[in-house]
Amino acid sequence: MRRTCLEVSREAFRKNVSEIKKLVNDTEIMPVVKANAYGTYLNKDISLMNEFNMVAVAIVDEAIQLRKLGYEKDIFVLNQPYIEEIEDIISNNIIVGVSSIDFLKKTKEYDKKIRVHVELETGMGRTGVLDSNLGEFINNLKASNALVEGVYTHLSSADIDYEFTNKQIELFNKNVCILKEEFPTIKYVHCAASNGILNFDLGICNLVRPGLILYGYPSCKSAIEKIRLEPVLKFRSSISFIKEINVGDAVSYGRSFVADRKMVVATVGCGYADGVMRKLSNKGFVSVNGRRCKILGNVCMDSFMIDISDVDCKVGDFVYLFDNEIVTLNEVSDICETINYEVISTISDRVPRKFID
Repeated sequence: MRRTCLEVSREAFRKNVSEIKKLVNDTEIMPVVKANAYGTYLNKDISLMNEFNMVAVAIVDEAIQLRKLGYEKDIFVLNQPYIEEIEDIISNNIIVGVSSIDFLKKTKEYDKKIRVHVELETGMGRTGVLDSNLGEFINNLKASNALVEGVYTHLSSADIDYEFTNKQIELFNKNVCILKEEFPTIKYVHCAASNGILNFDLGICNLVRPGLILYGYPSCKSAIEKIRLEPVLKFRSSISFIKEINVGDAVSYGRSFVADRKMVVATVGCGYADGVMRKLSNKGFVSVNGRRCKILGNVCMDSFMIDISDVDCKVGDFVYLFDNEIVTLNEVSDICETINYEVISTISDRVPRKFID
């Protein structure tokens, strides 16, 4: 097996679930396992997924994959599906979020009921039923072949704008009451993802959708003050080659790094095709035998180079892109001018996932 891998801890995941339960009390947890559980592949452990009554994914194909793996409980698709996916939705007993009238009209062509949660637009600016269109949507919903089992919305700024989020929640609560009067089959009401869970009163909601905090990483700056998280992942590769370079020698494509002293340089056997972001070139650090080592030159597709001049190491020693101690995921995302979500969810499929417990 390739020495590059993503170490994944199921124990850490379970501990994070336990910490979330403390915050939400008796409110049911629907884990968000889209994008292969944020790159962890924990969604492929069906015994772990079976610890929940319902899980959430982003697209219909992800739900079908879970069915093929043997998950028989409820699966909820967060995003409005396409009309062409209705047959797959029915045949795989998938619950979907809906806000499209055209989608509702198409359901009338099918004999079986389609299980849905109505998505309300409260300020995300993406999908969802507008407040001004709710009456028309309800009429089409009644005429459709949809079974309304839930209602939800997305909070766009629950980490940074409390005033706006409270307005979203107020609008959501108002329209939930309207929908509940029309559809007594509504069982679930939900609006809180990770930041909503951490920062707001759940109010009338009886379901939460944790994402990033399930995997042990802070979804906002205040997260570490509000919940005890244990990172699920460590991104590891190893040294494949070691050489000495002299003053004036360059490293990697484009000669963006030129040595100003004698150095010992190691090549690491993974690159941007694996998920090592190219923005780490000449900026990022890795952990080798408990020491921080700087990335030298441009990250290549399949490898990158590091300065090991002051480190006792050899070919085959492990190199951690993030180990949650010496180099953290948040440090990597800050250097790359992105968010921690992107770093872990874009680690390539060619990186084996190794469950370490």
